[in-house]
Amino acid sequence: MSIDVNNESGIEIDEPAVLDIARYALARMRIHPLSELSVIVVDAEAMEQLHIQWMDLPGPTDVMSFPMDELRPPAKDDEEPPQGLLGDIVLCPEVAERQGQEAPTQHSMDEELQLLTVHGVLHLLGYDHEEPDEKAEMFGLQAAIVDGWRTERGLTGPSPAPTVS
Repeated sequence: MSIDVNNESGIEIDEPAVLDIARYALARMRIHPLSELSVIVVDAEAMEQLHIQWMDLPGPTDVMSFPMDELRPPAKDDEEPPQGLLGDIVLCPEVAERQGQEAPTQHSMDEELQLLTVHGVLHLLGYDHEEPDEKAEMFGLQAAIVDGWRTERGLTGPSPAPTVS
C-alpha cells in the first residue's frame, strides 16, 4: 500500500499513527495492496478554503475526502480487489484538537486525527452518513476499525467517540 502523509499545517502530529491506521483500515476493507492514498494535513485557513470551494460551506471542517478511481471493497471474499488511486484525505488538526476536547469521551488531537483518517478512508470507499441507515453502517464500521487498530497496538482506554458530522 502506497500512502503518503504530507503535513502542511505547521502543527506537529503523530504522522506514523495516521499512516498506520490508514494502512490498517485499507487492509481491513480488503483494498488492493498496491493501491495509492494521499493524506494531506492543512491549517484551518486552507481547510476553510477547500470547504467553501467544494462544499459551499463556511468555516473549516475536520476532514474532506477526494476520491479518484472510486475503488470499492470486494463484494465477496473470493473476489480480487481492483488496484488504483484511492484519492486524497485532507485533515485539519486545529479542528481535530477542538473536537477531541469537546467530545463526550475527551481525547487528544492525535486520537481524533486517527478517527478522522478512518472516516476519510470510508468516504473514499463510497460510504456516507447522510441517511440514518448509512450513518449507522459507516459509524459502526469506523468504530470497529478504530477499536481493532487500538487493540492490535495495545492502546488502552476508551476509543474516541465519533465526533465527525
